[in-house]
Amino acid sequence: MPSERITFPGHGGHALAARLDLPRGPHLATALFAHCFTCGKDIHAARRIAQRLAAMGIAVLRFDFTGLGHSQGEFANTTFQSNVEDLVEAARYLEGRGMAPTLLIGHSLGGAAVVRAAELIPEAKAVVTIGAPFDPEHVTGTFSEALPHIEAKGQAQVDLGGRPFTIGKDFVQDLARHDLGAALAGLGRALLVLHAPGDTVVPVGNASKIFMAAKHPKSFVTLDDADHLVSRAEDAEYTAGVIAAWARRYLDLAPPAPPPGAPEGVTRVTESDPQGFLQDIQGGPHHHALADEPLAYGGTNRGMSPYGFVAAGLGACTSMTIRMYARRKGWPLENVSVDVTHDKMHAQDASGMDNRIDRFTRRITLTGELDDTQRQRLLEIADRCPVHRTLETGARIDTELA
Repeated sequence: MPSERITFPGHGGHALAARLDLPRGPHLATALFAHCFTCGKDIHAARRIAQRLAAMGIAVLRFDFTGLGHSQGEFANTTFQSNVEDLVEAARYLEGRGMAPTLLIGHSLGGAAVVRAAELIPEAKAVVTIGAPFDPEHVTGTFSEALPHIEAKGQAQVDLGGRPFTIGKDFVQDLARHDLGAALAGLGRALLVLHAPGDTVVPVGNASKIFMAAKHPKSFVTLDDADHLVSRAEDAEYTAGVIAAWARRYLDLAPPAPPPGAPEGVTRVTESDPQGFLQDIQGGPHHHALADEPLAYGGTNRGMSPYGFVAAGLGACTSMTIRMYARRKGWPLENVSVDVTHDKMHAQDASGMDNRIDRFTRRITLTGELDDTQRQRLLEIADRCPVHRTLETGARIDTELA
């Protein structure tokens, strides 16, 4: 996916570092992503979610809050409220580019921040929280032993995830002032709550409180055994897929007319894992699949192989063709099932050379009160399937560089 490195002014005028992940095709909507406490815009979950949404036409802006990552400013001088204000400034930046965000996504404390920021971003139609605390003050539990020192001295350096951070008294006091319950009750947007039952950083009870405080439309989806940072690739992929599927219901993702010569639109395949073979396959804004290779071939087996998709196309087209014919004839066909296998076989060409060619084998099951003549006719009709004919006669493939 194309990704722009940009900066925009945050709440205090400091330059905030950001990435704007853009769709390769039509831009249908924009999302704004808020990272977790002391994390950054480039953690795995944020990258995977942005990649998945961009594949379906949703641009994603993810940025480092003031004083974190590559953004300017002092983290010690920031507060939860300043994070909210940074989000509003990010939305203003996007609005200035003609792509105001309609989807807000927040991870952990960033989830609480997007809930608070939503009322200040009028274009937002939907909000997603991932492992978010119901009470922003919950975050102080990660440095509770330093609270007396912060109270007495005004600030303290704490170790969070192996990195030193200076936490100020204003940060602690500001967390206590925010009532997320009131913000949720008046959210006025669709809400998706994602949380792992085994989250040891922000217990899942927070998700229950968030869900109960919000009004409909609202949804809750468990992230099963994911960790708080959603660090495993399969968990990040699942999270991204859930958000993408859910967002379609609340965002206007109507695609433009297909280009000339492509009546079914563009099928876009984008590499998802440069270290492996996982591919995102997007057929317009509504159809998504994953392609991969088996573990034995260096893949992660998280999607069908390319030949598996060819076999699926042949099987689906065969079943549809048989159904269309039986329906037109009024025959009592109750169900069609097609099993397709693929293999290589030896075959001699006209010159007598022994070559290996692809062989697809179909096993068709027809259910219903059909006589032998009808069954035989439907078996013949299977060979009229357009995909069958394409595979049998070959196709022209034109390739060009974008």
